[in-house]
Amino acid sequence: MASTAPSLRWRVIDIVTAAVLGVACGLIFVVWNQVGGASYEFLKTIGPGVGGLVTGVWLLGGTLGGYVIRKPGAALFVELMAATVSMALGSQWAVETIYSGLAQGLGAEVVFALVAYRRFNATIVGAAGAVSFAFEWVLELFLSGHLAKGVLYNAIYLVCGMASGIVLAGILAWALTNALAKTGALDRFASGRGARELV
Repeated sequence: MASTAPSLRWRVIDIVTAAVLGVACGLIFVVWNQVGGASYEFLKTIGPGVGGLVTGVWLLGGTLGGYVIRKPGAALFVELMAATVSMALGSQWAVETIYSGLAQGLGAEVVFALVAYRRFNATIVGAAGAVSFAFEWVLELFLSGHLAKGVLYNAIYLVCGMASGIVLAGILAWALTNALAKTGALDRFASGRGARELV
């Protein structure tokens, strides 16, 4: 049920892996900027705040980084690097992408810190995805002018976004880690050794 990392100190392999995950997630973001962006606009026509249902993919860097590496700062590092890659490759949100990466990474980091980077399962990583969106939601209240959209919009957006964070960032990160572990790619990580343990 839980995996305990032998040490919270970063190793060279942790740094390299975090960088690789950050770049990989950044490339995913580049694709999702178009697909998810269009889906977001479509869902907006269905109801206020429903666009939050597609936001989870943009939170994947923090949940995946934190879940795989299991060291302080990993969630923030990977999400921020992914955001940087996305911005550098032409994100339509320009420098605001970095602000989002910072907020989202901090949100995921808070959850992993609350369990002292010692407890890892689908529930924890799902919570990290939800809180990651909650931090982004607060940022968007001011950065994107959502505060002026009213209580109903923001309440629906928060619920939809957190649900998306649980599934598209949390559960997806958990499933991807399990799949990678089965290939032996994560054997040097606690996440690789313990990924077969279900919640």
